[in-house]
Amino acid sequence: MDTIFQEELLEFWVVLYIDVIIIYSETWEDHLQYIDRVLSKFIPINLNIPLEKCNFGQQELLELGHKLSGLGLAIDQNKVAALLKNPVTKNIKEMQCFLGLSSYYRNRIKNLAHITSSLYKLCSKDVVFEINKERRDAYERIKHELTNAPLLILAEIELPFTLYIDAACSKGLGAALHQRQILDG
Repeated sequence: MDTIFQEELLEFWVVLYIDVIIIYSETWEDHLQYIDRVLSKFIPINLNIPLEKCNFGQQELLELGHKLSGLGLAIDQNKVAALLKNPVTKNIKEMQCFLGLSSYYRNRIKNLAHITSSLYKLCSKDVVFEINKERRDAYERIKHELTNAPLLILAEIELPFTLYIDAACSKGLGAALHQRQILDG
């Protein structure tokens, strides 16, 4: 797919992921033109897409655990809703599922590796599964972070950036490039 849409990918109005094609635009006229360009690529390679698998002209969409809109990228709260209702996990299997989901959204939770270190220890062999105060607090903090994660938006080149670096060698190494923007409304 990347080779078929190489030119379009360079123009930054289409995103491809496995069998998902997302087209985005600022105007309806541009959107129709982009849809036409994408669909015209299917004819020479005899590719058919079932109409029921398509959504056209959406203001927002849910895809791969995220809610995409003109504002930016947010966590799909439907994906984390069941997890958030649970007071705390009861066994290793549930903890592994919880840690897997939180890891999927790791770029949205500051210091996730540090927060989850005590929870990962519960999943080790020969460790008694016991939820103490530290682990319960970590669990609740992750739930809070998942429901209050910031909206990710495109960077504005003319605004300043901040580089956060965490080099706690015993825990890991990380860095993040941030930009603070004020959204109207």
